[in-house]
Amino acid sequence: MNTVVITGAAGTIGSALRPLLAAEGRTLRLMDVVEPENPTGPGEEWTTADLADTDVLERVFQGADLVVHLGGIPNEQAWEDIDEVNITDTRNVLESAHRAGVTRVLLASSIHAVGFHTLADAGRTAVLLPRPDTYYGVSKAAMEALGSLYVDRFGMSIVSARIANFGERPSGALGLYTWLAPSDMARLVEAAGALAEPGHHIVWGISKNTRRTASAEAGHAIGFYPEEDAEQFAGEVDESEEPVDDPETTRLGGSFTKHDLGTPM
Repeated sequence: MNTVVITGAAGTIGSALRPLLAAEGRTLRLMDVVEPENPTGPGEEWTTADLADTDVLERVFQGADLVVHLGGIPNEQAWEDIDEVNITDTRNVLESAHRAGVTRVLLASSIHAVGFHTLADAGRTAVLLPRPDTYYGVSKAAMEALGSLYVDRFGMSIVSARIANFGERPSGALGLYTWLAPSDMARLVEAAGALAEPGHHIVWGISKNTRRTASAEAGHAIGFYPEEDAEQFAGEVDESEEPVDDPETTRLGGSFTKHDLGTPM
């Protein structure tokens, strides 16, 4: 995997991935609508552009081995914004990748695509059916559907990663179950880049946490073996935040819906 494109590269996940994906002979083509806080280093190329600009996307994607699509709105917002940025721009990324001849794409889906399922539900099946908890969650379910479409129509290899509690350390009690360490996110990127056969793979973006309930089956099927464990931070986490009383009743999405702008129409 010599050339990797990362959209949304100035965001939290993109910024964390840059040093972790750096490798001898590898080029990281980084994209975002804003300039990066940290200047580009050896092996990095930066493009400031909107994902609505498909001409730029197609140019940047030329010759890439993998596109990691992280660009988008990361929380609940008005439907019109979610629709434009998280759904339409994902279609722009996939269409541009296809036209540029890129066969592998990693899509940053979210646990909120299945946020109304419970922690216990996540262990009962390898891949949960969508059950979004917000407009944001709907957009991530739509992202997964677009990934499926481009696989079936064009024979691409696409991973939809249901990313959960990403960060240097878990946040709240729920994070002890659903944390995704930056190093494990990098492992997921490497696994997506190594896929040889067409297919759509929906996997959990969750580390190897002691309290993890989510099935690891789909991730293992694509060679994703996380190594980090949130339990190392258990003594530092405020377990009164996002408490887990019972995995059978605790929703995967937690209290994310507290950010709702109103009752969905």
